[in-house]
Amino acid sequence: MSALKQEIKELLVRDLRLQTTPDAIGDNDPLFGEGLGLDSLDAVELVVQVNKHFGVQIKDMTEGQKAFTSVQTLADYIEKRRS
Repeated sequence: MSALKQEIKELLVRDLRLQTTPDAIGDNDPLFGEGLGLDSLDAVELVVQVNKHFGVQIKDMTEGQKAFTSVQTLADYIEKRRS
């Protein structure tokens, strides 16, 4: 699981062009708002990248809001749907 979380953090920094490092992102830091400061455009890009890199589709906004709470919740979401 920690390898998956690291992969998610690297994806966030690389594909969303965040001005931080993967190591600076905490597992439970909020991805949106006061946390990493992601916005709705980042959410759309994140849906695409999760599908591309992990083969997991996020089909609606309610699912996405829960999955994109933090790196931990996204890792849990991916883990459940990959197995």
